[in-house]
Amino acid sequence: MEHYTLQIAGLTRELPLCPVNEKLDIAAFVMFSDVELTVACAAQLLQKCPAHDVIVTAESKGIPLAYEMARQAGEKYIVARKTTKLYMKDPIAVTVRSITTKGEQVLYLDRNEAQYLKGKRVLIADDVISTGESLHALETLVNEADGQIVGKCAVLAEGEAANRNDIIFLEKLPLFFK
Repeated sequence: MEHYTLQIAGLTRELPLCPVNEKLDIAAFVMFSDVELTVACAAQLLQKCPAHDVIVTAESKGIPLAYEMARQAGEKYIVARKTTKLYMKDPIAVTVRSITTKGEQVLYLDRNEAQYLKGKRVLIADDVISTGESLHALETLVNEADGQIVGKCAVLAEGEAANRNDIIFLEKLPLFFK
């Protein structure tokens, strides 16, 4: 099998299988440039998520989802960045290791954005939750900012993540063992 057929939000997509190592492949789910899929998934996720004031995501493939969810809900969204930028003043940082990124990376949140999150009901959004490492890093940033996490959501829960009871997702995504 070179592709995995995904049925989601009333749509069908063929996801290419990509090797993680000699024993494991994953199906590549990429929302970038798929406006139809992004709009449909955002609408379905918003129906399942609790009331919130702001959406937080990592600088990743989840950005289009967070943007579209925020647009549909008329809310603000905040992106935790992978590098510091000149405009960022006194950022807070957390280290993360993700299955789809080689090595460790750091996520940063500008101090002004952190202050905005204080006391707000925060919904964390991502495209796929797999190992949960990226999700944990976002939780750490939101907690450091004194935001109140009211939900954690993703379009897909990959592998064992589908067994978690603390996340909201639309569909399961299997792992492909060789």
